[in-house]
Amino acid sequence: MKKLFMMAMMIAASVGLTNAQTTQRQIVEEGGTGPFKSEVVGDASCPGFTVYRPQNLKEVVAKQGCLPVIVYANGACFNNNVEMRLLLSEVASYGYVAAAIGPYDEADVMAQWRGVLKAAYPETKGEVIMANGEKILPLTPEEIKARQEQEAKQREQAAKNAKKSKKQQAEAPHFQTYPKMLLEVLGWLTDQNADAQSEYYHCLDLDRVAAMGQSCGGAQVLAIAYDPRIKTCVMLNTGIGDMEMMGATKESLKNLHQPMFYMIGGPADIAYANAQKDYERIADNIPVVMLNSKDGHSGTYYEKYGGNYAKAVIKWLDWQLKGKVGQSALFLDDEYLKFKFPEWQGVRKNF
Repeated sequence: MKKLFMMAMMIAASVGLTNAQTTQRQIVEEGGTGPFKSEVVGDASCPGFTVYRPQNLKEVVAKQGCLPVIVYANGACFNNNVEMRLLLSEVASYGYVAAAIGPYDEADVMAQWRGVLKAAYPETKGEVIMANGEKILPLTPEEIKARQEQEAKQREQAAKNAKKSKKQQAEAPHFQTYPKMLLEVLGWLTDQNADAQSEYYHCLDLDRVAAMGQSCGGAQVLAIAYDPRIKTCVMLNTGIGDMEMMGATKESLKNLHQPMFYMIGGPADIAYANAQKDYERIADNIPVVMLNSKDGHSGTYYEKYGGNYAKAVIKWLDWQLKGKVGQSALFLDDEYLKFKFPEWQGVRKNF
């Protein structure tokens, strides 16, 4: 009997708890600027993901009705969503529940972005000021030289290691995440929404689901965009072009059935060329909007409340998932776009 009990406990531990169990929580930037202050939570029944949602979820749902859902995949396909914390927290404050790949983490958002911005300073911006007011300067000539010397040493060591192990080519990068995780967390949310013992019970509108990804995370979105539950896709600084990544290729564009929004950082964005190819290749029956800023591959995610990228994402989601037609002006009206964001350029088709 004792053995059977222990075996049952091991099985339960391997699959996770059934009901949502919020065990960790934090509030970022006072909960955002939206009407429903947000929070970031870790859940014992879904340890591989982080949930961004309004505080007092039940009260918000009682006033507003069930909330739309977002599943999010990270840049570089990392198993960590801290870099997008400002944007996701801001989006949640406007009445969304976003589940992001990566376990709950209380790492310093600004420390994360300091390293990213130092590594790839967006010269098209002139200057970079983070949400905490800190100004990031481009690398000095001395810093650039030191970095180049370090990279040269790393390449030399890698070549030696490859020679030792008789490998002729460097190994492909090992990603910690995979596209199906977006559907897995959507399945978890679906189960929680139907479970009377869950804190998400009847809080989610699973007929209004968006898939969103940044950079490599955008490839993960394309890989699962065939799923009929995904009603719109938000593609941030990403494009598949002629690449193959995360199981996605240009053929994945043929599986699209929902309106697409590409938010790209202009020619300085390494995803720019691929995004243009995607835009041209998307079928004539799929509505697609592409906005281009001058922010490069890092967007404005390190700015207060996620900066202008967060504003654009919220407008798109409000239009596509909440039916707020007035929010469509940013995407359909060139004069309005010029008024709101003078440096941005926009194109659209199939509307």
